[in-house]
Amino acid sequence: MVEAAGSGSIRIALPKGRFHGPTADMLDAHGFGMDEYTARSRQYRVGSARFPGVTAKILQERDISVHVSVGNYDLGICGADWVRELKARYPAAGLVELSALDYHEGAVFLASSVHGDLVSLGAVTGSSRAIRIASEYPSLATRLAAQLRLRRFQVFPVWGAAEAYPPESADLVVIWAKNERDLTSQGLVPLMKLFDVDAMLVANGESLSRKDMSDVLSPLEANFRQNVALPAAVLEEAHSEPPDQLLETWQSRLIRLALPDGHQKTPAVELLERAGISVPGYSGRTAERRLLAHKDWLSVKVIRPQDMPLQVASGHFDIAVTGQDWLTEHRVSFPGSPVTELVDLGFGKVRVVAALSESIPVDSTEELRHYLAQSGGRSLRVASEYTNIADRYLRENHIGWYKVMPTWGASEAFLPDDADLLVDNTQTGKTLVDNGLKIIEVILRSSACLIANVESLDDPAKRERIDGLATRLAGAVQ
Repeated sequence: MVEAAGSGSIRIALPKGRFHGPTADMLDAHGFGMDEYTARSRQYRVGSARFPGVTAKILQERDISVHVSVGNYDLGICGADWVRELKARYPAAGLVELSALDYHEGAVFLASSVHGDLVSLGAVTGSSRAIRIASEYPSLATRLAAQLRLRRFQVFPVWGAAEAYPPESADLVVIWAKNERDLTSQGLVPLMKLFDVDAMLVANGESLSRKDMSDVLSPLEANFRQNVALPAAVLEEAHSEPPDQLLETWQSRLIRLALPDGHQKTPAVELLERAGISVPGYSGRTAERRLLAHKDWLSVKVIRPQDMPLQVASGHFDIAVTGQDWLTEHRVSFPGSPVTELVDLGFGKVRVVAALSESIPVDSTEELRHYLAQSGGRSLRVASEYTNIADRYLRENHIGWYKVMPTWGASEAFLPDDADLLVDNTQTGKTLVDNGLKIIEVILRSSACLIANVESLDDPAKRERIDGLATRLAGAVQ
């Protein structure tokens, strides 16, 4: 039986980021009355003046396809890249692609480094060595490697900044970019455009069959586009450029250090300055990823802190500045990982906590366990960027039935509608309070730290340099 539009609510997931402005403009043009969803809005939840039964939440794009698929939302708008990544990994996912919309942004490309030897598609498919591919889209990258019939390949999932990995830590990237010029400005050679990234209107399959959403969908049909699927097109083959002096120098240096981008960048810059370690180009708004320190033995690359433990463990870096939270997340998954913490750097202090809605009469993990037992043993829905830490916390506290849902930022937005429990980091707890949440346990305390690959420490020449750098950083900690 199909529910009438007025008999039940319709939940819509709306995008942050690249499609935020165009989506807000489209909804405004069709009179949805979502006044709080504008190009500059910072709200998580919005309603519709036109459709009283419609509620919306603003999420990261990569979360939208997942949560529409599992039924937390009836409809969603996100990029075709995240829809295809989900479908590549879970072909039977309950996600229905209703239509591409008439606005798009960029494309997903296969690219290599201008400094590598795989500067044409023929060179890639003809290579007999194991080809390393870094990507935010690991499932798409794996499928592409199979379609290209690569003899041997490895796919490395990364949180972002995939362009930073070739040529030292990866041969190829599957990456989103605005255009080919955007790729070349990052030192990459576009080898193949996989598809343009249209904004996609998607639906949960069960909701589509059960609810009458025609009143909501009808105004959007004016923005529907035909020909959603675009075939992959091979671009003109690029010509190899000789490696420049910067790359040769970077690769020749003894020690490779990974430094953080994002909100940890400023305190990292300040620490390096106090330690007397100069890394020209790291401060400010530079987009450069590969840098040379004034120390003639030290090369630097700027990547996401979340990726650092795995990259150090893989030997792509000797040392890195990351968070103890991400080191713990890595170690829970890989207990025997060859990564060790050298110095607590003191900045970036956060607590990783378990938090619940204020409306739930629970104030501790023990009370949560009893509360769940009394509620008939229903499954606990858990939202977290720290999926391994969350899983360990729940297991160690004997929470019987639970499901951990990975998120990519703003995890507090998922409670109480889409999740029951949040495992996330917080500095002051203010954001949690502002979203009606309360902390029931501090799982761990974290700050920035210097980590190292244990095999690098076994090399006497590297050990001397690493120990010296670690001593200077430890002396600069305030």
